[in-house]
Amino acid sequence: MLKDRNKTKKVFSLFTPVSTVLLLLVVIGLLSLTDYSDNNIDPAHTTWSHYGGSPDQSRYFAASDITKENVAKLQVAWMYPSGDQQPYFFSPIIVDTTMYVMGKNNSLIAVSALSGKEIWIHANLLGMSRRGLNYWESKDKKDKRLIFTLNNSLQAIDAVTGKTITSFGTDGYVDMREGLGRDPSSIRRMQAMMPGVIYNDLVIVGSAPGEGYFSSPGFVRAYNVVSGKLEWTFHTVPQPGEFGYKTWPKDAYKYIGGTNVWSEISVDQTRGIAFLPIGSPTYDFYGADRLGSNLFGNCLVAVDARTGKRLWHYQIVHHDLWDVDLASAPQLLTVNQGGKNIDAVAVATKHGFLFVFDRETGKPLFPIEEKPFPASQMPGEKAWPTQPISSLPNFTRHEVTLETLNPFFPDSIKQQWQKRLATAKSGLYIPPSDKYETIMMPGALGGANYGNTASNPKNGFMYILTQEHASTYKLNKVEPPKVDLSADQVAQVKTFYASTCQPCHGKNMEGVTGPALVNAGQYIIYTEFKDIVLGGKGSMPGFTHVSEETIEALYRYLGGNPRAFNFPRRANAVPPKGPVVASGGATIKPDAKRSAPMLDYPEKVKHPKDRYITDYGTEWSGLAAPPWSSIVAYDLNKGTIKWRKPVGLDSLYGKGDPSLGAPGGTLRKGMVVTSTGIVFATAKGGKLYAFDADNGNTLWETNLSYEANAQPSMYTLNGKQYLVINATSNFTRDSYDRSKKPGALPRGYVVYALPKSK
Repeated sequence: MLKDRNKTKKVFSLFTPVSTVLLLLVVIGLLSLTDYSDNNIDPAHTTWSHYGGSPDQSRYFAASDITKENVAKLQVAWMYPSGDQQPYFFSPIIVDTTMYVMGKNNSLIAVSALSGKEIWIHANLLGMSRRGLNYWESKDKKDKRLIFTLNNSLQAIDAVTGKTITSFGTDGYVDMREGLGRDPSSIRRMQAMMPGVIYNDLVIVGSAPGEGYFSSPGFVRAYNVVSGKLEWTFHTVPQPGEFGYKTWPKDAYKYIGGTNVWSEISVDQTRGIAFLPIGSPTYDFYGADRLGSNLFGNCLVAVDARTGKRLWHYQIVHHDLWDVDLASAPQLLTVNQGGKNIDAVAVATKHGFLFVFDRETGKPLFPIEEKPFPASQMPGEKAWPTQPISSLPNFTRHEVTLETLNPFFPDSIKQQWQKRLATAKSGLYIPPSDKYETIMMPGALGGANYGNTASNPKNGFMYILTQEHASTYKLNKVEPPKVDLSADQVAQVKTFYASTCQPCHGKNMEGVTGPALVNAGQYIIYTEFKDIVLGGKGSMPGFTHVSEETIEALYRYLGGNPRAFNFPRRANAVPPKGPVVASGGATIKPDAKRSAPMLDYPEKVKHPKDRYITDYGTEWSGLAAPPWSSIVAYDLNKGTIKWRKPVGLDSLYGKGDPSLGAPGGTLRKGMVVTSTGIVFATAKGGKLYAFDADNGNTLWETNLSYEANAQPSMYTLNGKQYLVINATSNFTRDSYDRSKKPGALPRGYVVYALPKSK
């Protein structure tokens, strides 16, 4: 564009007729409009070999074949059935002519990107990072690898043959529990369900160590993709002598966990900067044992991608008490301020704010004000007195009142909430309490969550999928852990089982439509059991609102002991049909010893007498009035919201009214932004949209046969563009189930393209 304008100046000096001047004014005017041409498109945006499209996680794609004028003609070109009844959250990547997907009872499958024909199957990868993997190739393209996490290990598979690369790490894997400052055998869970990001010959990975007291710290690490060697570690909880150590109590690094990147890391490939969206320290809702601002919790941190050295940081929430993780990908885009182009990084938050910084210096591009908020009344707690508030318009509400309560509630529920709201407190940054309910709007699920941001890196436009999903919190004192259940716990578990589990598993756990659960705790490892309850499996939906204590109590009720672990995982009984080349990944050696997880503070460490916890309180996704979910477009050149549209469809409250959106309508959903000015987006109810990137007009929409709970992908093959949607998940009780309607497609990966020209 700049070169074209320089040429225009030369032409202007040679010709002076009025007609020429008018023509040039028209040309210059056209050049000032939003540019959707493929000129100067970074090669990284012409492929989809990374989760999020490219290492910048922009979900931006050069798609000249599909335009605003013809997008409504899209049709199913082919699909690959996943081959079982499981919901998959896997986001496909495409390399050359091969697409990589998950299906067939947790198998990694390579298929032809032209037809869906199977090339190879690596079976039985239960425990693999469920949302995607990383691809790397050598400069000579002779070495092509798929890098992923599996049961707390890092592994590599040959992308061409599908077989485990045994020279990676030790016997084909790296134990990621090592190097965290804790006994590795005591760590039950640390791997993230999100893939890392590739930079040169490094894979940079975060972690998900859990959100309970004494979980392990969420250090960010980079490994060599060829050898598996650990190249650098960024201590998200600073060690003695490191920057930020004094923002914690002395020795907090010995017992504080979390403070992790469980979501999406973005990389500026040109500058070699990795942007880390770091989550909350543990415990999330009561921080008397971590008094201070708690760096690098809830920070956007820029590090040198080669070394892990901190370049700058900005803390979005001080001393987090609300589980306001930075959950969505930082967006790398160029904005124009005062006629000057600035390379920026923008991060959207769970609680509805957007922060924008100079990518190199960390200087805010829009003012941020530290504003005062209420103090905590909990014993030993000290909420931080101020919090950063962005001057950009927020994209969610921050309070639930009688006036903003869901008008579609039946009278009985309205009356219930009228009583609750009379004694509860609602509003931004009100500290949780054991004396009253705190209603956080939005809550633990956002707002913007993972997969919910995208951008056009060239023109300063950013797109956010957001939901107004409240959380209700009330703290309760933690009693000493018990292996045996009290009478009250047994009654609680029986009530939960009767309302949630019994319809499928039977009154006596004998199994009905679901499997028998008699003594299931004796052969299912606790972490696997917890993942199934929270995330679902097969036709069973996930129950994200269940508290840790309820899950532990239920596990004990089924004969298990949450403190026991390292049971061998059961292999899939029946191998899938097709070109199976390997099974199970690298063989992970069992621990030489079994050490119980740390259940108390280390000796000589000062700590509060009592601990408090709360559940996530997310069962009321439609607590406030609609619209419940939306897609929002920001023009970051001006600092304004350009347009907003409701997304998703629900049958419970809105009865299918598209103007209302859907409760919980953007959780696990995603977007693709094209160079031709289209924003593809998925939403609850099996909705797939194509919006005009300039004004939000709906250009096309369709209904999927199954829910999409993964990121869309795009690719080009033989000059033709394709859009890929993972439609393998179950519809929820408040959605219209289309899986049994005439013409419905089976669960699988649906590939859209324009019809062949006649």
